[in-house]
Amino acid sequence: MAATTQDPRQIIRLGERAKGESLWQSAVKRLRRNVMAMFGLVIILFFVLMAIFAEFIAPYPFDKGTLSASNSAPTWVTQVFTSMVPQGQPGGFVKIDENYPLGADRIGRDLFSRIVYGARISLMVAFIGPLVALSIGVTLGLLAGYFGGWVDNVIMRLTDIVYAFPTLLFIILLMAFFRPSTGGLEEGTFAANISAFDRSTGGMFFIFVGIGITNWTGMARLTRAQVLSVREQEYVVAARALGVKDFGIMLRHVLPNILGPIIVAETLAIPRYISTEAFLSFIGLGVNPPTPSWGSMISDGAQQLNIYPNQAIFPALALFLIMFAFNFLGDGLRDALDPRMRGS
Repeated sequence: MAATTQDPRQIIRLGERAKGESLWQSAVKRLRRNVMAMFGLVIILFFVLMAIFAEFIAPYPFDKGTLSASNSAPTWVTQVFTSMVPQGQPGGFVKIDENYPLGADRIGRDLFSRIVYGARISLMVAFIGPLVALSIGVTLGLLAGYFGGWVDNVIMRLTDIVYAFPTLLFIILLMAFFRPSTGGLEEGTFAANISAFDRSTGGMFFIFVGIGITNWTGMARLTRAQVLSVREQEYVVAARALGVKDFGIMLRHVLPNILGPIIVAETLAIPRYISTEAFLSFIGLGVNPPTPSWGSMISDGAQQLNIYPNQAIFPALALFLIMFAFNFLGDGLRDALDPRMRGS
């Protein structure tokens, strides 16, 4: 019988300690091999850098316009959108201005600059919204799943009540109460103070509150289910037998072992948060003008879509890219953090 050869690098010598690979290390390796997930991560990083350095990237202020440049566009835009006929040609109506890379809107503001600044709004929703939802949902889910009994019943019934309330309706009610269209709020009252704080954040405060308060329910249910599956594991029973306090067990032993599904679920939920903000801005209940939001830019451009399609399509394209980037990354994280995929 012929002797089989073995790679010397795979031989573990006596006295040497074999290097293991944790679940997280294995997940990172699988994630790096996922082309679409890496593509999504690159797009997200691109938009993050664009938002951070908006002042250096944008050629014009987002809130300053030139009426003489209103509804203008560079030559290449008119070549892409053939319905935009340049002035000087038969039936031409579009003013050609090469100083605006993507064109200017109806009051002469640079579209490219507003898209760059608009990335800040979408990314703030993408990162702050999930933080609020995670802080509430994971905390309540941990308590409900670990302690059970009446604690579980109270938290889950509260979760059912909040879950039944539509997110958009809740945010619209907040806007209607704290942003009255006629009259004003009495100075010094709680509503007036909250409304002033919302104005100081450019109209983002109520969006964060609405998204965070109404979207923690799914995270609470997921966390509770994960806790129920691990709270009787041997390492938890051993920690309890050694006298570790309940909150120590939850934070040091239970939470680290259920983070995988939580991270995946929240990453896949981020596009929904971004679309919620875009829709609210589209109907006029989002950020306060002139703060640019891709949703409000799409709304403005949709009013003259047949004449100047670039004013709606370019911000819509940016919204499309960031949402699909988070979807690609979420799908990659789901595959990478699946224990059944370990070693593949």
